[in-house]
Amino acid sequence: MEWLTYGSGYLAGMKLGGTPLVEYTRDRLHRETVRSFGSMAGSNAAYELTSTYTPAGQLQSQHLNSLVYDRDYGWSDNGDLVRISGPRQTREYGYSATGRLESVRTLAPDLDIRIPYATDPAGNRLPDPELHPDSTLTVWPDNRIAEDAHYVYRHDEYGRLTEKTDRIPAGVIRTDDERTHHYHYDSQHRLVFYTRIQHGEPLVESRYLYDPLGRRMAKRVWRRERDLTGWMSLSRKPEVTWYGWDGDRLTTVQTDTTRIQTVYEPGSFTPLIRVETENGEREKAQRRSLAETLQQEGSENGHGVVFPAELVRLLDRLEEEIRADRVSSESRAWLAQCGLTVEQLARQVEPEYTPARKAHLYHCDHRGLPLALISEDGNTAWSAEYDEWGNQLNEENPHHVYQPYRLPGQQHDEESGLYYNRHRYYDPLQGRYITQDPMGLKGGWNLYQYPLNPLQQIDPMGLLQTWDDARSGACTGGVCGVLSRIIGPSKFDSTADAALDALKETQNRSLCNDMEYSGIVCKDTNGKYFASKAETDNLRKESYPLKRKCPTGTDRVAAYHTHGADSHGDYVDEFFSSSDKNLVRSKDNNLEAFYLATPDGRFEALNNKGEYIFIRNSVPGLSSVCIPYHD
Repeated sequence: MEWLTYGSGYLAGMKLGGTPLVEYTRDRLHRETVRSFGSMAGSNAAYELTSTYTPAGQLQSQHLNSLVYDRDYGWSDNGDLVRISGPRQTREYGYSATGRLESVRTLAPDLDIRIPYATDPAGNRLPDPELHPDSTLTVWPDNRIAEDAHYVYRHDEYGRLTEKTDRIPAGVIRTDDERTHHYHYDSQHRLVFYTRIQHGEPLVESRYLYDPLGRRMAKRVWRRERDLTGWMSLSRKPEVTWYGWDGDRLTTVQTDTTRIQTVYEPGSFTPLIRVETENGEREKAQRRSLAETLQQEGSENGHGVVFPAELVRLLDRLEEEIRADRVSSESRAWLAQCGLTVEQLARQVEPEYTPARKAHLYHCDHRGLPLALISEDGNTAWSAEYDEWGNQLNEENPHHVYQPYRLPGQQHDEESGLYYNRHRYYDPLQGRYITQDPMGLKGGWNLYQYPLNPLQQIDPMGLLQTWDDARSGACTGGVCGVLSRIIGPSKFDSTADAALDALKETQNRSLCNDMEYSGIVCKDTNGKYFASKAETDNLRKESYPLKRKCPTGTDRVAAYHTHGADSHGDYVDEFFSSSDKNLVRSKDNNLEAFYLATPDGRFEALNNKGEYIFIRNSVPGLSSVCIPYHD
């Protein structure tokens, strides 16, 4: 795989074995507008996805040259995703005052269904008030759900789910045919054994193995089957699956028949390319090196010889040169001293075999949930539909493709119905984890919680609070601090450097949209400074940075904003305006400095008395970015 980039690392495409596979077209803000895939990636691609954006930068539409997966997105003034429309149906979303997903309405020809989601204050699911109007339950003690419409749950002293049993509806005569799921954990609260029992007999068993970093490295599954005598029992030989990782992203799934490798979008948990290789093809590609061949065949008695390490290195280098057809004069001279020629050694080099591979594109929704696998000729090899919490509603899989990826960071375990989510296991039916956050030390938090707005928030690590803290820049130490250096904001030694970094990133949007953006600079417990994400109040010539807040545990110390594209004559856009200075001097202000990016590319700073600290030419100017558009 080879990534193709331009400018400051913006992704332009990807090659597989020298052949263009994915190509991107981007707008003046470097946002993806067209994605093409296939052996003819580009203008003749069989798959071409076009994306558009709202003036506020939100995803507005995703349209394919095949209409099946077209999507249009609707947003509220508060920035909530309230509608997703496709060729077959439209889904409308309602939210609580605190931003929780409260209802989903599905509209299609001859269909109008509304599903409510009632929760207690901590975010635990409560009985549907429309289906259970007599329920008086308002809160689950210790955030442990004891029952729902489908199951009865039991937890141990550590709050781990240990048992789940089919719930028998009232009025139904018990026949003892309910199934019970059992979950067992190790000392680090990781699921290591699962079994499902019916009539006292196991239907399935599975065991899970982890590496020293806590990543799942393998699983073994025994399923109930009929032997030659007709007796039903668990299989003697388990199905074994091995897993390979790149950091915290699952990249390889190996079974006894095939290897599946996944390439992700850079810096993301969204899968991009799937490459599948049959084990038989991989075995054909195995070959001996030149040094190995000579050592194994180099003795008359057939027992082989062992070369010194230096000789092995020389032969490895010579093999590389022979395969590249660029044998150096130094190597030729060395062979001549040995009484050998390049041609003699070349005959000992085993030919390379390129295994046959099947490459597919993951067509994902706005969150990174795969909706389809697209082959290089543009055909759909697999597709599925999901609800907002990742439950699979239907699947079209004529080729029996194994596709375990779900919401970002999750892999589906068919034997249990759970999704492995790096540090924990997620139950999509409940929309929560089966164990508490292993890093969660904050009293009062619901430590089982998955994001309560799953349409716009993800938790690829299974560490919701840790993930949020790391992304916000709030934490500095431990696992959270390490994660923050990967997914969190850049940190600096001064407020000016933090503000400048944010303004450089924001200036393009501000100029091209002719709109003000603003944010604040925060100080963490280690004395480092970082900027909040720039926001717009949807006003061309006004912004209110003091409305922004720093993450809990950090201090607000400075503010920054832009001035748009210099298009309104009643404002002085190249300097701090009088209203800016009044805000700086207000009695409610206790900030150290205020920073500004002007349309002509200047970076300016005032102290809290309204006095200039500096003026520098440090940010992109209008002439170098774009011509602003106007309504």
